[in-house]
Amino acid sequence: MLSWLVPQASTSARDIDWLFALILVTVGFWFVVAQAALFTFIFRFRRRPGVAASYISGERKEEKRWISRPHALVIVCDVVLIVGALLTWKAVKQDLPPADERIRIVAQQWAWVFVHPGPDGKLDTEDDVRTVNDLRLKIDTTYHFELTSRDVVHSFSVPAFRLKQDAVPGRIVTGWFRPTRLGTYDIQCAEICGIGHALMPARLTIETPAEHAAWYASRSAQGG
Repeated sequence: MLSWLVPQASTSARDIDWLFALILVTVGFWFVVAQAALFTFIFRFRRRPGVAASYISGERKEEKRWISRPHALVIVCDVVLIVGALLTWKAVKQDLPPADERIRIVAQQWAWVFVHPGPDGKLDTEDDVRTVNDLRLKIDTTYHFELTSRDVVHSFSVPAFRLKQDAVPGRIVTGWFRPTRLGTYDIQCAEICGIGHALMPARLTIETPAEHAAWYASRSAQGG
């Protein structure tokens, strides 16, 4: 449903949008029911000449049913939403699938630094490939990321991934994503981090394996 406005570019985006749609449909259903009942009662029990109002105490069994039955249905819907939220959280946050690639994301005032392992396949070595405000990923590849900050709290936000994760100084936050759609997308900081906060956008490019290999080779040849 959100994909009408922001495209889905990762497996997590589908999971998040599914949960959003479930909440929207459930809440929308009860909104329509409540408004329909409200306007029905307003019209049916409107003031009329010669008709005296009567007080309903809510103590009779048939009156209590109008309270207990809707409450029971609402509780059932709440349970469905809670289960859906837990399943989505587990799929997106708790379950960490095996990694095809690893990257490091470092936030700072006011830029994003992305570090790919060099030809040796290891981070923190001389052949690491570093870019600033330009993240290149292969489609259909599972990435594990390490997210941190050099100065203040930032928030790594990729709307097309439905991803938003705080970057905290002195702490490494791990996570994962799997790109599923080619194209160029926005990266932004979603936490006010100083006077240059608005000047902290970055670009995410999801490429085919051949395109990514060509880019990686050119960066490696330049020494990262």
